[in-house]
Amino acid sequence: MNGLKTGADGRLRCWWGADEGIYADYHDSEWGRPVRDDIRLFEKICLEGFQSGLSWLTILKKRDNFREAFKGFDFEKVARFTQASVKRLIKDAGIVRHQGKIRSTINNAQRAIDLRDEFGSLSDYFWQYEPDARRRPGRITNAELMKMTATHESREMSKDLKARGWTFVGPTTAYAFMQSMGLVNDHLEGCHVKMACVDDRERLVF
Repeated sequence: MNGLKTGADGRLRCWWGADEGIYADYHDSEWGRPVRDDIRLFEKICLEGFQSGLSWLTILKKRDNFREAFKGFDFEKVARFTQASVKRLIKDAGIVRHQGKIRSTINNAQRAIDLRDEFGSLSDYFWQYEPDARRRPGRITNAELMKMTATHESREMSKDLKARGWTFVGPTTAYAFMQSMGLVNDHLEGCHVKMACVDDRERLVF
């Protein structure tokens, strides 16, 4: 009921990240850890778009293939992809072969350059949407988390990105991105990673 589960190592984790393997590793070392690196931020918002209609585990298992296919998600390189690139990627069984999402990633890379040029970095743009603590629940319980598939900040981010020409960036996708990149810390109360994410945020340099 509280959303926590004990892993094989005896540690309490958010229920979705408690099983051994790739999901537990992602839960412990990545999800909720604050990220300022532009390449990682661009990669994640693109992969969140690819996840639409699928499970994150599906994307996570294919992530290395995605990285190879999209030049490590270097948006300067992806922005130069051509129609021939689209045809190549549609044939790549290692990724999700959805033409709309592939084209979206190329489009968003071009828009990312514009964003970087305007704000100095993607990081400075995205982190402006970090919510004020006063707008957040005092405790992140499973019940509270189930209510937060989208928030005021994720709706504002989505609205602004769409106005700038980005695609596959709806409010729910934007909030999942915020959760994973540490703009919010949605590890449940009692999860052993929660305080580590707090510490990481306190050390983050702007």
